[in-house]
Amino acid sequence: MAAMFGVPLGLVGGYFGRTADAVIMRLMDSLLAIPAILLAMAIVAVLGASGFSVAIAVGVVSVPAYARLTRASTLSLKEREFVLAARSIGAGTAYIMVRTILPNAVSPLIVQSANVAAHAILLEAALSFLGLGMQPPEPSWGSILSAARSFIEHSPWYGLLPGIVITICVIALNGIGAGLQLALNPASLRGTRE
Repeated sequence: MAAMFGVPLGLVGGYFGRTADAVIMRLMDSLLAIPAILLAMAIVAVLGASGFSVAIAVGVVSVPAYARLTRASTLSLKEREFVLAARSIGAGTAYIMVRTILPNAVSPLIVQSANVAAHAILLEAALSFLGLGMQPPEPSWGSILSAARSFIEHSPWYGLLPGIVITICVIALNGIGAGLQLALNPASLRGTRE
């Protein structure tokens, strides 16, 4: 959901610049100014504690990451030769944005998806731990950790497994993101060898 809204916003802001870019980026800056957990808690408080509201909250919190990355890629690509060639043969603005710039901006967005997924797992677990996320009997690592608090004195291992699983999952997603970055940008690998 974050990519569905963030990528078009970044594409429009980066391509058109000026007023559109200023308005979109100030909106993204205002979302980034609020700590992610507080913004997510406010959204869940308004929508009610459920899986759907957690998904909306995680999506809204993640939109600026996609918008800013897409804008940066668009700014670097819009003056390249292949875009100028498409413009010179009479391609329309929508065609240039969607068929010329966006496919060349996809690789950083794929890497960003792995990082956003890791952040989303942590945010959902935090909301569920606070009682604002998934409600029992729906399973959630955060609600398991919350339930383990009452057994911490007698059975501290009760909360250990969900914590370990969350940690492994986040580390794995970060590793996938780093691997995708190396696979999609081999120049970065050559730069580390020299």
